[in-house]
Amino acid sequence: VVYQFHRIVLFQRLVEGYPYTREKILKEARIDIPPFMRAKIWAALLNVRGDIRSRYAMIDKETETTTDRQIEVDVPRCHQYNELFSSPSGHAKFKRILKAWVVSHSHWVYWQGLDSLLAPFLHLNFHDEALAFACLKAFIPKYLNDFFLKDNSAVAQEYLAVFSHLIAYHEPELYNHLDNIGFIPELYAIPWFLTMYTHVFPLHKIFHLWDTLLLGNSSLPLCVGVAILMQLKDLLISYGFNECILLFSDMPDVDIQRCVLDSIRVFKATPCSATMRRHDKDSVELSSSKLVPVKIHLPGDSRETSPEIPTSSSSKESSVEMLTLHELKEEACPRISVSDMIVMCELEDELLGYKTVLSPTEKQQRSKGRCLVIDIRTQQEFRRGHVFSSINVPFHQAFVNSDGRELVLANLPEKDALAKHRGRP
Repeated sequence: VVYQFHRIVLFQRLVEGYPYTREKILKEARIDIPPFMRAKIWAALLNVRGDIRSRYAMIDKETETTTDRQIEVDVPRCHQYNELFSSPSGHAKFKRILKAWVVSHSHWVYWQGLDSLLAPFLHLNFHDEALAFACLKAFIPKYLNDFFLKDNSAVAQEYLAVFSHLIAYHEPELYNHLDNIGFIPELYAIPWFLTMYTHVFPLHKIFHLWDTLLLGNSSLPLCVGVAILMQLKDLLISYGFNECILLFSDMPDVDIQRCVLDSIRVFKATPCSATMRRHDKDSVELSSSKLVPVKIHLPGDSRETSPEIPTSSSSKESSVEMLTLHELKEEACPRISVSDMIVMCELEDELLGYKTVLSPTEKQQRSKGRCLVIDIRTQQEFRRGHVFSSINVPFHQAFVNSDGRELVLANLPEKDALAKHRGRP
């Protein structure tokens, strides 16, 4: 109680100084967010500012629109176990805010699930519709950019393709099993991402999840999806297609604290370039930049995505590559940029010509690196030049027929090194 009291007092003072204290709010929010102050803190994390009440009051929320009928159908089904949302007043507030969003975003359309996205903000700001509306308005471009286009098929397919790549990157065994039985993300993950999990989790779990989600960038929701699959891995590995369909037809119980911790770990271990998307604002800005951002902060630690290594404006090799939808769907695993690989292999000092004095322990850790680079060129090409600490497994020698039916890894000297890195990048 005493701790919560001090946290509330601290955040009240910081909120009073917003937006000038936003960086301090971000820093403290990484520790925890007091439920009593959650509404104001979330608004600050979403960078909501200005005269939001006047702007909300000026929006026409009375004139009939083509989406009114769908809103009328969706609202009575949204988190109706909640007393506020099941009340006539709650229904009226839902409808007004959703209509205001539709009217003020003529380039987007209403999709089923928007009501679920609004639910956490409305619950926290039940007596402040303007702030609930402003939070929803700020949330969608950051985490669901272009998802509410009239034709959002390309956006959704790109998102799911990147999600599939992350499953393969972090859980290759699970990915292979789900791919073999044909249980693809399109069959279960669309409601997760379109509603940012508000359609599949009750509100008390959403509050806990979003306290972390709002501290991350637009790729963190993908990591949450991977964390959910990791938690259900033992079941999924043992299930066939029909059992998997039944499992996700009614979302199984998920330990939300474990999910949050796993998603942070996945986020920190994911190369920035592995989550690049054409329909993501952060990715577009990153691809046009000559420097890779240094940090994205999350609870417990900061994630160093890449050092600021300057690249020549004419250097295409070190730029972040934006893949087409066709390329994303054709490939099973993500492509990693040169900048990310430099960090993962801990080659920054070698690249920049620095001589770093390391302790014996640090030397041992540095020799292992964070990842294993496999060079699949011929031995002659490998000898001409290669990445430090990489191993050479020529592609034409890597696999042999087993009983004439399938290919298996050949018995090469490098096989032991591959075995030691099993389960790691």
